[in-house]
Amino acid sequence: MNHSETETARVTVLTVPGCPNAPLIRERITEALQGRAVPVEWIEVHDTDEAVRQGMSGSPTLLLDGVDPFVPDGAAASLSCRLYRHADGITDGAPSVTDLRRALRGPNRSC
Repeated sequence: MNHSETETARVTVLTVPGCPNAPLIRERITEALQGRAVPVEWIEVHDTDEAVRQGMSGSPTLLLDGVDPFVPDGAAASLSCRLYRHADGITDGAPSVTDLRRALRGPNRSC
């Protein structure tokens, strides 16, 4: 496969229990991976201390090798619902499939 960096990246999703956007981000990650078998670790975060330790800035938070590629500047650790703004201006509870594909490819790859 030609996306070896995606296959070796550690993909983690942080959510609060019962996060209403967990199914949406799961669906979009699956679509972004385009059938590649990449393990995704799902971690429920229960308190602010754990959110700080894990690097969670709202639920859901996606981490690639421990780094949040979508974190806004100055974002603090949070257990609140997180919204993602897409290139077309729409805001919802998960990164777009396009944004996920870009993040999964890494910063040094072009479309």
